[in-house]
Amino acid sequence: MVQIDDVIVSLDVFREKFVCNLDACKGECCIEGDAGAPVELEEVEKLEEVLPVIWDDLSPEARAVIDKQGVVYTDSEGDLVTSIVNGKDCVFTCYDEKGYCYCAIEKAYREGRCNFYKPVSCHLYPIRVSDYGPYKAVNYHRWDVCKAAVLLGKKENVPVYKFLKEPLIRKFGEAWYAELENVAEELEKQHII
Repeated sequence: MVQIDDVIVSLDVFREKFVCNLDACKGECCIEGDAGAPVELEEVEKLEEVLPVIWDDLSPEARAVIDKQGVVYTDSEGDLVTSIVNGKDCVFTCYDEKGYCYCAIEKAYREGRCNFYKPVSCHLYPIRVSDYGPYKAVNYHRWDVCKAAVLLGKKENVPVYKFLKEPLIRKFGEAWYAELENVAEELEKQHII
């Protein structure tokens, strides 16, 4: 592990390779699992604000869940997460004609209909950020549904931290990311990664 400011970064973030392969997984990370995506408290208001913009993109089942319990809930581990439909799909998922799953919020953002991209935890996946009081831990999360992304990352030789440059900057800032790149160079020189 390495520390940059108050953030402890697992060496897996430098060592492991990853490039999302939507053609292989069809967005399975948004529909599998036993809880929704982690949400930061300050994101809840943004999720609620974007609802009128994306409402028609959501499934009737997702709208019913949101009407009943809202856009987020507290999971069994005490974390704030996006609401889910039938114990699987994130309420913000939508599907195209090929059966690919997309984030309705990201879709609206890309179409210029809103200014919120999506929850930062979704943008950062497969990195998970844990808060430990004065420190944050950045870890690579392994999940079987992302096997194709690991294979593509290895084929293209793209480390996790490079694949996730944009969301890492969104979360921690440009100066922090520049330092992360410096650390990666040093780790390579020392043959640690």
